[in-house]
Amino acid sequence: MIEDKIVSREVARKKAEAWKKAGEKVVFTNGCFDLIHAGHVRYLEQARALGDHLIVGMNDDGSVRALKGPGRPIQSDSERAVVLAALASVDLVVLFSEERTVNLLNLLRPDVLVKGGDYTAESLYPAEREAVQSYGGKIVILPLQGPSTTAIIERIRALQA
Repeated sequence: MIEDKIVSREVARKKAEAWKKAGEKVVFTNGCFDLIHAGHVRYLEQARALGDHLIVGMNDDGSVRALKGPGRPIQSDSERAVVLAALASVDLVVLFSEERTVNLLNLLRPDVLVKGGDYTAESLYPAEREAVQSYGGKIVILPLQGPSTTAIIERIRALQA
């Protein structure tokens, strides 16, 4: 079931450990995923192709509001998590409330951290970069594809005006 892919941090940690113990590569990425669009789907497929399993850290409603401002998220975290979990490229979805994913990275210790092209390895939050490097993980930056969720929302609002 789709909901079985939406897990707690502890379940994600245990699964990541088991996969790694079996010699499988664990990939991690994160984001708000407020309105899932084709760019997200392509990005997640590319991230998944970098390993055997993809874990997606998804910002909960409070952290999306803190990052994006009032009026966001458009969809609740439970709705966003279901849509993400329904994607074949996604093995697990873990919600988080922190501004950064350093705690999840230290817990899951993915082999690969994937970030979108709006980042560079140098502009990555230092604690996240240091966490991944501390256990020998790799950071991969994938190019952004398509408009951002913010741009899509702005287009919708302009059509309503």
